[in-house]
Amino acid sequence: MAYIIAVAGKGGVGKTTISAMLVQHLLKIDQPVLAVDADPNSNLNVALGMEYEETIADIREEVKKQTPDNFSKSEFFGLRLEEALSEGNGFDLLVMGRPEGPGCYCAVNNILRDYLLRISKKYKFVVIDNEAGMEHLSRRTATDIDLLLLVSDPTMVGLNSAINAFNTAKNAGVKIKGIKLVINKSKSELEADKLELIKKAGLKIGGYIGYQEELQKNSEKGYSVKPEDSLSLVLDQLLAMTLYEGA
Repeated sequence: MAYIIAVAGKGGVGKTTISAMLVQHLLKIDQPVLAVDADPNSNLNVALGMEYEETIADIREEVKKQTPDNFSKSEFFGLRLEEALSEGNGFDLLVMGRPEGPGCYCAVNNILRDYLLRISKKYKFVVIDNEAGMEHLSRRTATDIDLLLLVSDPTMVGLNSAINAFNTAKNAGVKIKGIKLVINKSKSELEADKLELIKKAGLKIGGYIGYQEELQKNSEKGYSVKPEDSLSLVLDQLLAMTLYEGA
């Protein structure tokens, strides 16, 4: 079974950049890796230097409207999802796409959840870049999670968004083995009032990632990103609790 990492946080805190760096870092540990872009504002592919043609949302609409007579809905959905995988060097990318429209999608969402569970067995690691509201977790289209990384910048807005994502994950009934808060773009440790807010929420800071001007510029220009040595060390520390210690 794959080791599954979900990354969450509000837009602009560097969540997608960290997700991409995490994928690149995990490739050095073991392969293959599955990267899942579960943010409707899909840009994980840009950070990974990849392109994609179809999203799960596109396929979901297709399956909902029509399924060939010689396929069950589950079989056809699974076939089309296989075709939606974009292949990279040692990893694959699956893009979720836009949120659901009007109407009931319970059946296809159940199929999607089962499919993700099934294909995850083919990979050593799965990294899920979630939207800020953790929608796919709240709808239970994800399986159990080994590590939830909550990404925030040093602002109160970012911290509150990370805490909300934490509460959403708990209320969704998803089993999470380890949770760590990552403070990104930091220039120093957080102030006392922010540390108290984190403590009251029941969270612990797993690490600080300092502001990297070059990394920020590359992200803004749409360049692919790779972790520098200092960032790789932080990512390795973030993984240590559940990946290496088996906690």
